[in-house]
Amino acid sequence: MPASVGAITLHMGPDTIGAPDNLEAPIIDFIAAAQEELLVSVQELDHRPIAEALIAARKRGVFVRVILEQDYLREAKPPADDGLGTQEINRELLTRILRGGVDAKADYNPNIFHQKFIVRDRDAVLTGSTNFTTTGVTKNLNHIAIITDEEVAREYAREFRQMRRGIFGKRSLETPRKPLEDHTVCGVRIKPLFAPDHAPEMEFIKQMIKAQTRIDFAAFTFSQSSGIDDALVNAQQKGLQVTGILDRRQANQTWAAKTTLQAGGVTLHRNKTGTGVRKVHHKLMVIDDALTIIGSFNYTGPANLLNDENIVVLGDLDLPAGQARDDQERLAIYARTEIDRIIATQAEPIAP
Repeated sequence: MPASVGAITLHMGPDTIGAPDNLEAPIIDFIAAAQEELLVSVQELDHRPIAEALIAARKRGVFVRVILEQDYLREAKPPADDGLGTQEINRELLTRILRGGVDAKADYNPNIFHQKFIVRDRDAVLTGSTNFTTTGVTKNLNHIAIITDEEVAREYAREFRQMRRGIFGKRSLETPRKPLEDHTVCGVRIKPLFAPDHAPEMEFIKQMIKAQTRIDFAAFTFSQSSGIDDALVNAQQKGLQVTGILDRRQANQTWAAKTTLQAGGVTLHRNKTGTGVRKVHHKLMVIDDALTIIGSFNYTGPANLLNDENIVVLGDLDLPAGQARDDQERLAIYARTEIDRIIATQAEPIAP
């Protein structure tokens, strides 16, 4: 069962490969509950049931707008004469949603359009690490959060409108805007940030500096000198327990942070083969079992400065004991427990 605190629900999945929660159903249910409007901003859409849910929403009168990453709609090189290409399902589903009356466009970002969120009826947001793909909801370890709150929805809608005007990536720095500050939902502090507008990397570092006991993370792509790697090493050297999971393929890249982190004493794991896990696709950090950072943001320089990304900070490390602290800890411990489960059942230590 997902962790819920009032209007905030956190799903860790997918259950098809051992995680506690289904990821397909909450996305489809979120779409199905729309009454007036859906703003869909996602890197890739190749999962037929999600596409059909968008078409069904449009048929019942919901205004549906979509932004997709253009690279998943075209081939890197022309396919063979007898083939349709690896992105054919993406193009097919784009055609279907367009024929169904959905207003869909591709991004203009020469770098990566990496958003993964939906705004529903101006009062709810679904976001996280999950692309709307078959592998995303059935084979890759991912998370989603659903937050029902008008202020949070307004922030994501502003981001969507900015991109629909053709302002992607570093162009957004030409029209800076302040992030949502000091906002709580059911007592839990919520801080959404967008890249590159708000340079989310600095938020990670700021929160890690406050850490007192432990930092746990699961990251798909983690590059050296992202800034986050140095902050984790600093935390380890201060005596904190720092533990992370990396995707096995990404961790072996020459630019990966594995070497920096291990040299600094950080304990690292990677997903094992033969466990059903295709990718560790989380972008997930838990600090002191009290604060959780989720979203689409990989721990890289381009994610911070060039790509279109978002994160959500759930909690406040300075919050004193009480019901609000207990609630934010419930979300954090749920996320950290999933990291522990992956380490225990689907991962192996990364040898120095």
